[in-house]
Amino acid sequence: MSVNRVLFDAPGPRARRRIVYVTGGSVIVVLGVLGLALRQLDAHGQLAQYRWRPFLTTPYLRVIWQGLEGTLRATAMSAVLAFPLGIVLALLRLSPRRVVSWLATAYIEVFRSIPLLLLIYAFLLALPRYSINLPIFYKLVVPIVLVSSAVIAEVVRAGVKALDSGQGEAAVAIGLRYSQVMRLVVLPQSLRLVLPTLVAQLITLLKESTLGYAVSYPELMKQGDFLTARTHLLLQTYVIIAVIYVVINFLLGQLAAQVERRLRRRPGGSAFARTRELDPANPPGARLATTA
Repeated sequence: MSVNRVLFDAPGPRARRRIVYVTGGSVIVVLGVLGLALRQLDAHGQLAQYRWRPFLTTPYLRVIWQGLEGTLRATAMSAVLAFPLGIVLALLRLSPRRVVSWLATAYIEVFRSIPLLLLIYAFLLALPRYSINLPIFYKLVVPIVLVSSAVIAEVVRAGVKALDSGQGEAAVAIGLRYSQVMRLVVLPQSLRLVLPTLVAQLITLLKESTLGYAVSYPELMKQGDFLTARTHLLLQTYVIIAVIYVVINFLLGQLAAQVERRLRRRPGGSAFARTRELDPANPPGARLATTA
């Protein structure tokens, strides 16, 4: 029996009919609002073909491609640096040595509390006065890595805490040292538990790259500003950029779902399944990341 069935009664016939009516009414309202919005846009000529046709031409596509390339490059570099650093920080926070654990805790608490945009401005405006002047690309990537690694560390730590303590105790019983227990037994299983959440964090990295406009880094939003300043096709430009983000996020979401399905099929995936059953929409890592 699932937790939802324990906490809440299954809806009866009347409740199910009410749910159907409310859902149908909500869909009608949303479609009505969408229809009114499209009508208003059409009345102002925003849906005219000549406003959308330029985005099929080579110069426009080249500008958008440069933005997409910049976005994916910043996201990939941030992921390559933030995920390993986050895992290391999680292990340091779990260290039995108090000084090491306190230092890692201080880093995590500080950087997951500071707004990312504030850090970007610090690298853009403050640090160059003290001869710390990174290239534009790293003025975006380094703040993202500092903040995201702190969040990822808490996700990984949540995975370690969610693991049955008997796993580590059994490893200690056969003579493994603490570092071997964490590296060979605990960490691999913990990462399997929180892997979908880590993929979701990759989507967050993608969205955070939109702050590249603050440092004039040519990612999608910056290239969108470039196009709107010259063409005044504001709505069309941002609709296309939004569609690109939706497509990328959809693909990453499919990747996360695929990873989750593979984990369920593998031996030992029962622990993962139990974790998801407790709260299917919110595994331990996600809950902790949300509170970050």
